[in-house]
Amino acid sequence: MITFEMVKNDPEVKTYIEKADQIMIAIGYTEHSYAHVGKVAHTAEKILTALNYSARDIEIAKIAAYLHDIGNLVNRKDHAHSSAVLAFPLLQRLGAAPDEIADILSIIGHHDESSAAPVSPMAAAVIIGDKADVRRSRVRQLLPDPHFDMHDRVNYSVYQSVVLVDAEHKAITMECDVDPEFSSVVEFFEAFLSRMSLCRKAAEKLGMHFHLRINNTDML
Repeated sequence: MITFEMVKNDPEVKTYIEKADQIMIAIGYTEHSYAHVGKVAHTAEKILTALNYSARDIEIAKIAAYLHDIGNLVNRKDHAHSSAVLAFPLLQRLGAAPDEIADILSIIGHHDESSAAPVSPMAAAVIIGDKADVRRSRVRQLLPDPHFDMHDRVNYSVYQSVVLVDAEHKAITMECDVDPEFSSVVEFFEAFLSRMSLCRKAAEKLGMHFHLRINNTDML
């Protein structure tokens, strides 16, 4: 039975993650390497554990989270779909069962806001983990680099972020500490409104409400 550790330690998976992140560097995108996929997997695990999903559901979500961005090595456009296509032979080689391959591919293929939908609780957890990974350390460009765009400013302004799960009150909260010197709250919403909207839909799939808290102020 395929495990997260098998996927994480597989040389081919490592190569695809590294090559995909090199493409992100070349086109000026934020970090999409081991730190990102590891954080997405951790957040998905945190959410599903707090909501008492099975160990196997959690393992499937973590595997999908770790593979969700490998399609960036093909092209950023439609990378969710490319990631699923690339993951298919990997999962077969590692001995995944067909039903679990199907679940993993659907999670991967539905994580990008341009075509995403929380098609399962595992997909919902991965969506939130992905969209909530906003942090200064993801920024490649440094001021006053002319390529330091709005998304860089927003990520750079967030010096701490965390996803909190309150099962009792059915709340999933993304808490961010933002330095207004680099980005305003208005700009945060301008950059990430579609992502926050997707997080709300994902939380609903889990029977929860999604909240965004910036500098100890509830925004959503």
